[in-house]
Amino acid sequence: MRIHNLYTDREGHSHFRDIEVEWVEESESGKLSRRLPATGIIFRQVPASYDLDWHPAPRRQYIINLDAGAELTASDGEMRRIGAGEVVLVEDVTGKGHLSKAVGGQIRHCIFIPID
Repeated sequence: MRIHNLYTDREGHSHFRDIEVEWVEESESGKLSRRLPATGIIFRQVPASYDLDWHPAPRRQYIINLDAGAELTASDGEMRRIGAGEVVLVEDVTGKGHLSKAVGGQIRHCIFIPID
């Protein structure tokens, strides 16, 4: 299982990398990762017209898209479409940040899971 990770380097530029979930337990019901820290859960509805200019993430958090995707562009120019069901860990809380844009002309429902 892959998690997209958006982070900031020492010069304040944002970049993507992939994080592979490490499975630590397996049973008939499936595989489990280790328990990760979290400080809450936030539900969000994003309009189909969403197109946000450069901004850093407000906090380190996981974002899980439920029913539509978003296009994120790091300050190094890499763009990724994060689809429904995908997870991104945003950690670019300093520097230039990233661009965020709705895709497909759909309202997007997502879950934020803050980790700080």
